[in-house]
Amino acid sequence: MKRVLVIVGVLLVLLGIAAVLHPTYTYHKQQQVAKIGSFQATVDEEKKAQIPVAATVALLVTGLVLVLAGARSNT
Repeated sequence: MKRVLVIVGVLLVLLGIAAVLHPTYTYHKQQQVAKIGSFQATVDEEKKAQIPVAATVALLVTGLVLVLAGARSNT
């Protein structure tokens, strides 16, 4: 159990660090704008999303708590 807590904690800390270093990401969304018979017209939009600061802080804090709990565990 101790090892699992440390591993999950380290993964959360790494995800938090990645969110700090790269807080925005882009993705593509295809949207159908017209359909006439077998003909379809689609538009490929590039959208940006930002990872909330609260989520980043939550990842880092939770990861650190799990690492410390796993290190202190006597089981």
